[in-house]
Amino acid sequence: MKNKLTLTVVLLGYLALPMSMSGTTVALPQIGAALNASGGPLQWVVTGYFLTASSFMLVAGSTGDLFGRRRIYRIGAATYALGGLVAALAPSVLLLDVARTVTGVGAAGVMAGGGAILASTFTGSERTKAFAAMGTIAGVGMAIGPTLAGWLVGALGWRATFGVFAATGALLLAGTLAMGESRAERRERVDWTGAVSFIAGLASIMFAITQSSRAGWTSPLVLGLLAAGAGLLLVFARAERRSPNPVLDLALLRNRWFAGWLLAGVVMVLGFGGMMSYLPTYLQGANAMSARDSGLVMLMATAPTLALPILTSRLVNRGVSPRLLITGGLLLIAVGNAWLTRLHPGIGGWELLGPLLTVGFGIGLATGLIDAQAMNQVDRSRTGMAAGLLNTVRGGSQTLVMALFGSVLITLLTGQVGGERAGRIATGELAGAEQAAQLTQAWQIVLWGIAALTALGALAVATLLTPSRDAVPTSPAVPATA
Repeated sequence: MKNKLTLTVVLLGYLALPMSMSGTTVALPQIGAALNASGGPLQWVVTGYFLTASSFMLVAGSTGDLFGRRRIYRIGAATYALGGLVAALAPSVLLLDVARTVTGVGAAGVMAGGGAILASTFTGSERTKAFAAMGTIAGVGMAIGPTLAGWLVGALGWRATFGVFAATGALLLAGTLAMGESRAERRERVDWTGAVSFIAGLASIMFAITQSSRAGWTSPLVLGLLAAGAGLLLVFARAERRSPNPVLDLALLRNRWFAGWLLAGVVMVLGFGGMMSYLPTYLQGANAMSARDSGLVMLMATAPTLALPILTSRLVNRGVSPRLLITGGLLLIAVGNAWLTRLHPGIGGWELLGPLLTVGFGIGLATGLIDAQAMNQVDRSRTGMAAGLLNTVRGGSQTLVMALFGSVLITLLTGQVGGERAGRIATGELAGAEQAAQLTQAWQIVLWGIAALTALGALAVATLLTPSRDAVPTSPAVPATA
């Protein structure tokens, strides 16, 4: 019974917290009007949350291994609730930005702590089922999250919506009473050098990526931030090699099974991250679809994730190779992107059913499977570190893919219409059939590129996960299931 309550609380966090980002994006016009804000200060309401959430994931997970995973989850939930409450009451955009940035730190504790708690609470087939349930909930959030968050903002207003997020954090905090505590057997000193250099380095790179669409990849700001981030991450790598208790044990990355599942997460995001974010704007611009209808079309890609993770867990527990499933899933995503190149102005929703369902089936096979199998390669004392790393890599990959997708679209269009107009066309502001055709051609080139890279990534994952007689998994207590 206690394990079921633990699972329920963790799943609630994975459902609710991502909505805090999508809901805030929908609320920006309301917030700007109410607080007389625009530009960078207004955008930071979203950017601040995402930067801290992504940057603190790994550190939150590793700290949980030392001081207790439930404790980190509890601190994260409390911080999230407090940030949401301050955001709901904020009288100025400056205080709102600070509140949202703090809320992101809390989200990092909940997300990294939640994955680690599942890994330390469940073993064997039960672990596979738990992570499959997590994948299903993530699919639900992906399918209805933006719509539900938009409804909350429209029905209740942005302040009440932040209040709902705060109440969710309080509910998660209360739910920790049902959890058991777990930590590594030995309690070492915190690796402060590694923690600070990683947070600062990753935050610099993430901020550079988020600014690239506005300032350009070659701007002094973006180049300076990228250089600073790279330098700090080099400091982090050197510190981790010398630290007796590193934030990230680099030996973990030398485990090719774990590296294979980590790469699978990156390839999965590569295959759908940009397409899922930008396709609605194409449909609204080139097809004159309403926002509601384009959202319904996107359900074709997300609906399979509501059921497939559970089915995948049952197949794994019955002896089907996870390596075969993940390779098949990633190849389906590649095929779906290639199929989607039939995109053209005026294309109907039913014509998109085949390619979007194919992508959705691929995502459904991969979601949930990746975390469970990656955790099977990690010693129980490092589950927090592994969970934090998985979430960090996924979040960073999502940011990079979204930025690159838009940047490549704009670059392809610039050669035809010039830089000033290219950005507007890429986001669906079209003036006539000729521009719709130009946008479509750029989309087709990008989709072929994504399909090729995803297929190559699937083959690389399959190679890394190939069973080997002379290699042993990190955790001898948990056999490798690659």
